[in-house]
Amino acid sequence: MIIRQAVFEDAAAIARVHVDSWRTAYKGVIKEEVLAGLSVEQRTMNWQRQLGPALDQTAVYVAETKEGDIVGFASGGPSRTQCLPYEGELYAIYILDSYRRQGIGLQLMQSIAVFLRDQGHDSMFLWALKDNRYRAFYEKWHGIASGDKLVQIGGEDYTEIAYGWDQLDKFIQFKQM
Repeated sequence: MIIRQAVFEDAAAIARVHVDSWRTAYKGVIKEEVLAGLSVEQRTMNWQRQLGPALDQTAVYVAETKEGDIVGFASGGPSRTQCLPYEGELYAIYILDSYRRQGIGLQLMQSIAVFLRDQGHDSMFLWALKDNRYRAFYEKWHGIASGDKLVQIGGEDYTEIAYGWDQLDKFIQFKQM
């Protein structure tokens, strides 16, 4: 598996992973009509904006097979909230269901952590839906539950939990078990 920084031309593949991952990870959690209404085309336009030329304080990394297929991604940058004591934020991490449990998630998170550290940040956090069955992944890698908030998705309220790492250097050194 190749982990590399994303480029503008990756937008459609990232969008496909984003939509497919939401549909599998949140099945039974988020209303089916919301998941069915997700649009790869709309997400592609969103990712094209994010991968534009002004990408200096944020980064997107992709996991790519040797055949050139993008099967996961992570994005991050400075914290977007003042209510938590972390400097950097992992904005998103998604991996296609058939590629889970292969160490890709840790590699992607560590790529973002290295980027954040190189930007001068010592810590990071992410938000995860409370009912996300993959939250154990963050706990496995010593993410500390650090708060929660309500978010609206499709007109419904959901609770998100913040997981934080206060020493990026330690997190970067974790090895796949």
